[in-house]
Amino acid sequence: MKILGMMSGTSFDGIDSALCEITWVEDEIQIKLIDFESQQYSKQLHQMIVEAMPPRETTMEMVCKLDTLIGQSFAVAAQSVIEGSKVTPDLIVSHGQTLFHWIDESHKARGTLQLGEPSWIAESTGVQVLSNIRSRDVAAGGQGAPLVSILDQLLLSDSETAQGALNLGGISNITVTSRSMQPIAYDIGPANGLMDAAIQAFSKGEIPFDRDGALAAKGTVNQSDLARFLSHPYYKLPAPKSTGKEIYHLPYIIEVIGSIEEWVIEDVLATLLELTVETVAQEIEKFGLTSLYVAGGGALNSYLMQRLQERAKDCKILKTSELGISTQSKEAIAFALIGFLTMHGLPGQIPSCTGAVGSKLLGSLTPGRNPFHLPEASSKNPVRVRVIK
Repeated sequence: MKILGMMSGTSFDGIDSALCEITWVEDEIQIKLIDFESQQYSKQLHQMIVEAMPPRETTMEMVCKLDTLIGQSFAVAAQSVIEGSKVTPDLIVSHGQTLFHWIDESHKARGTLQLGEPSWIAESTGVQVLSNIRSRDVAAGGQGAPLVSILDQLLLSDSETAQGALNLGGISNITVTSRSMQPIAYDIGPANGLMDAAIQAFSKGEIPFDRDGALAAKGTVNQSDLARFLSHPYYKLPAPKSTGKEIYHLPYIIEVIGSIEEWVIEDVLATLLELTVETVAQEIEKFGLTSLYVAGGGALNSYLMQRLQERAKDCKILKTSELGISTQSKEAIAFALIGFLTMHGLPGQIPSCTGAVGSKLLGSLTPGRNPFHLPEASSKNPVRVRVIK
């Protein structure tokens, strides 16, 4: 099958689209990346998303507008890949844009909201669309995250020793697996999200992020502020667990560090970067990992990667390109894989990673121009994923 996986993460900086050819060969799934594109949201839509994100309040009018405009943006991005590659996929898998992840006082996921009406994609492309990917796992008692763990498990589970896969998006999440252990995955805490929020607020929106950690590298970590950040109760919660912008947002930074007018931005960014480094390093040490494969926007932050390697001396900090997957395309590829599994009647999540009561098929299907096209269901689960050229 040719499947277009589409993803916009917690940094909400744009839409990543990975067009994949996915085939089943004996006990493994083989994935070939045909094309990849990344498109930014328009400045107006990006600002609308910012203004609707927690802890801000919003209206149903704004929810409707965002659902429509995000869906239209995904449709434009999908059409761009189709036209550029001259390949019409059999299925489009749209993650949409997470606007709210409802975690109650007992840290149980009660609901999750991804906007981006899939009908706009189906109408524009004529291709059937799988969307609303996370809700089924939440309905089964899971966290709805991190769903990328299904790809991590199939990539790394042949290892004799515990291996780690880390995504550094707005939030950091990790998967740990080996041949002899039950895989585990969870959100660690903030990654790019707090750093981006800080630099955007300080620059009044003129600077979207600290490229290569250049400003953070010039700053000095405030150890007192770092200790206050690290004292947040989320870090002590047992896995599976998930978090997001509902906790880690600009007002939280101000609560710990003080008003923006008093900031030395280099020191603020250095402290927030070190928060990501320290929380990740503690998980590396917990599992005794000797290698960690990193993806997401944070993998492109050279200073963040340098500090992580310096802090976790006994672990090789590698990029997912070592596994044949670029750091930017991994999550979009993961959702293409989930779509392939759903269409073959197979679960797209792992209960030990999300906390769900069992293995579940994920997503809701929207028809394209033609009747639904479903391949023959499979009676066996894949053992591994292999990325091919």
